[in-house]
Amino acid sequence: MAESGEEPKKKGGLLKWIILLILLGALGGGGFFAYQKFFAAPPEDAAEKTAAGEDSAAQDQGPLPGDGFNVTLPTFVVNLADPLGRRYLKLGVDVEVVSEEAVAELSKKEPMVKDTLILLLSSKTYQDLSSMESKILLKKEIVDRLNQILGGSKVLQVYFTDMVIQ
Repeated sequence: MAESGEEPKKKGGLLKWIILLILLGALGGGGFFAYQKFFAAPPEDAAEKTAAGEDSAAQDQGPLPGDGFNVTLPTFVVNLADPLGRRYLKLGVDVEVVSEEAVAELSKKEPMVKDTLILLLSSKTYQDLSSMESKILLKKEIVDRLNQILGGSKVLQVYFTDMVIQ
């Protein structure tokens, strides 16, 4: 009986070693894949193709937000279009334009810009400005209005530097 008791231990030990080797092989293969996919440097020819593709894509799209010139507009304080008329909006705005010529044109047309933004902002209610989506929509509306004034797509982005709704 002592002999038969030892045999299952040997078989169980052999099975454990086989499972351990399979697991180590799978972990090693997974680690190698992760290294190749995420950590290893791409081959030089692939890096050159990627860089060339990015350059041509950037030339096709034109200037991107973050690549332009910033102009700080004066702070706007307007009454909101609420029924009780007790709420107001204080808004600081920076405008990103495509070129220095657009900066000069924006400065030259500053009275029209102020008028347009005051009319736009004073037409909004508290509910129109309370959610994040509505603030993003307001940014797009301001970009559209400024591009109408400047003629063309000269305004890339609008950044809110100060916003108080009370």
